[in-house]
Amino acid sequence: MAVAEPRAERGATAAPSPALIEVRGVHKLYTVGSQEVRALDGVDLDIRRGEYVAIMGASGSGKSTLMNLIGCLDTPTRGSYRLDGLAVERLRDEELARVRNRQIGFVFQTFHLLPRTTALANVELPLVYARMPRGERHELARKAIAEVGLSERSHHTPNELSGGQRQRVAIARALVNQPSILLADEPTGNLDSTTSDEIMELFDRLAAAGKTVILVTHEDDIAEHARRVIVMRDGKVISDRQQPGSRAARPTDGGAIEANAEPDPDDEAADAESVVGSGADEAEEVAAVEPAQGDSR
Repeated sequence: MAVAEPRAERGATAAPSPALIEVRGVHKLYTVGSQEVRALDGVDLDIRRGEYVAIMGASGSGKSTLMNLIGCLDTPTRGSYRLDGLAVERLRDEELARVRNRQIGFVFQTFHLLPRTTALANVELPLVYARMPRGERHELARKAIAEVGLSERSHHTPNELSGGQRQRVAIARALVNQPSILLADEPTGNLDSTTSDEIMELFDRLAAAGKTVILVTHEDDIAEHARRVIVMRDGKVISDRQQPGSRAARPTDGGAIEANAEPDPDDEAADAESVVGSGADEAEEVAAVEPAQGDSR
């Protein structure tokens, strides 16, 4: 006789979803001269899909090393890191590059935009490296740049944009591939306080829409936006707390963000490929997305 499966009781809580990020017993060691430096010292960490997390710590705490590991820019010396079930520590360099392109959207303090390339073309670059057909990638890039409120500036180059507008271009580029994680390293470090607030409002709205957002910061006022704060010291997690009253929970008008900062010097081009690409020739890829001279704007 068949046995009926047990029925869930009313009001029972569903089992939590598997973690998007699972870090177990992770160590990262560097050799500097004759010294061994423990950048990470036995880190255990889970981050679930849709969480809004800030990772904090002073210089040398290990937060940047942890960010590089989460972002698949590096692998652990010891321990395991699984990203959406994938064992990252076993991947070769070219496999890590593919994971970065498909799963992780990066936003950095210094923007990392190609200076002679339009905002729209900068946003499109991850799709070029992903070998997406031109028409499809144009449409996705236009949607991403509209999402951050910059459609009217999409054909301007970075030196024609304010610092806040450049950072919004970088956020649009991070979003265009619909990644699993939006990873932001000191995203307001080069911005004035007014523009910083505007950029953080954008991150808040993305988190409220269900994006997994991880901020790496040493600033308390930036960490206040997150719903969970992880604090590191000497390569270890020393605190991991929820913030029910985070600034992200406060209502905003949801309107377009206006950036007020003056343009900053543009020196990010050398690092742009590591953010969005997998080693393809930069000149060839930029030519594929950059509008020809004389194109209508």
